Amino acid sequence: MTERRQTLLKLLCDQRTMGVADFVELFHRTADDVVGKGAGNPTCSERTVFRWRAGKARSASLSPDTRRVLRAMFGHDVAALFAPPPTEDPPAPAFTLEHEITMTARDAQHDAGATAAASVSDTSLDQLADDVTSLARAYVTLAPLEAFRRGRALQGELQDQRDRTRVPAQQQRLLELTGQIMALLAAAAFNLGSFDNARRLARAADLYGESARCEPLRAYTHGILAYIAYFTGMPADAVGAARRAQTYGGLGDVARHRLLAIEARAHGHLGDTGAARHALRLCAEPGSGGRDDLHDGVGGEFGFTPERQAMSGSSTALLIHDGGLAEQSARRALELVARRAPVDRSQHVLGGAAADLAMARLLLGDVEGAAEALAPLWDIPGERRVTGVLVRTGQIQRFLARPAYRASALPRALRERVEDFTRTASTHQLVTGPVPLGLEG
Repeated sequence: MTERRQTLLKLLCDQRTMGVADFVELFHRTADDVVGKGAGNPTCSERTVFRWRAGKARSASLSPDTRRVLRAMFGHDVAALFAPPPTEDPPAPAFTLEHEITMTARDAQHDAGATAAASVSDTSLDQLADDVTSLARAYVTLAPLEAFRRGRALQGELQDQRDRTRVPAQQQRLLELTGQIMALLAAAAFNLGSFDNARRLARAADLYGESARCEPLRAYTHGILAYIAYFTGMPADAVGAARRAQTYGGLGDVARHRLLAIEARAHGHLGDTGAARHALRLCAEPGSGGRDDLHDGVGGEFGFTPERQAMSGSSTALLIHDGGLAEQSARRALELVARRAPVDRSQHVLGGAAADLAMARLLLGDVEGAAEALAPLWDIPGERRVTGVLVRTGQIQRFLARPAYRASALPRALRERVEDFTRTASTHQLVTGPVPLGLEG
């Protein structure tokens, strides 16, 4: 199957045997090199690539950064890329059979979807739902910037499909999927330290959840709003958001445990030790076996693993000055993480629990024990050092800067190493201002 119009861009892609997915990957890598704006880099989806290759876009409609990226990729201005190729160009080299079959299959799939008029094929919707689920489940293994970038690409594809269909049932499903992507973008923005934008994205996700009549999604987004609130110094608002989230219907046990853990942390930031302990006890109780489609069916970042629950408990225990409980919960979180295959381990939970364990030991005056607890931290790559981990290490750094430790070699060396860990994190520049201990992330 061929596209309606041959362009220089299509010809160059064919010559390089560059499929659509390869194009998207190269575009994002090139944007990092020539634009270098991080989350502000231009992006493109596979659907966009098909439009460009078919000459269905005007060069003037592209942003200057997007034109820079395309010129860096192919060595031609965008106007020339979208135009027919010069007739004197040599013929494209022959494809390998396997690659030709692969490209033909992908072209056929996308072109078939693009020919639908007033509706979207159920197959396309199923694929988008699978893509959203895959991102949610892979989220724990991704750097937050990569998760944000993938989420933006999916957001664009979902918007394209919503613009095409007028079928109410399909609109409903697309609204729910868009809300899920917005929620994942909010989580990624928070982990990147962009708190105001995380709040906006969470509220957008809530609006989609309201439009789609999806109460588990609304509960999840109010949980995000709760921990953004106590992180930004509004613990009373955090308590209100966490409690409001628990009033939504159709929630399973995982959702309720997550919200109770967030509520416990909010009470801890508010200084209400009794309420924090009560919420922790409720969170630890076995559930009734209830499930919902978001927290259990999609799962992943929408879920709440036992190790994440234990890490959250250790941070709440630190807030209410229960060092024994903090150490017990942090050790439990680390043990559960260690049981997973290395590729499935959450660097967020690993780093957060290690820092909580170190802080609990520092509160007991055990600097050597704290240094031992921090050992797993040093192997976390800079791009995986999320906000929650940086907040905890920042608290340790400030604790070790107290006058009582200034003359001692080990505290000084540990403080300098923690400072370097924080300084070299990719998201360090976004995490600004005073931050409370035990941030939920």
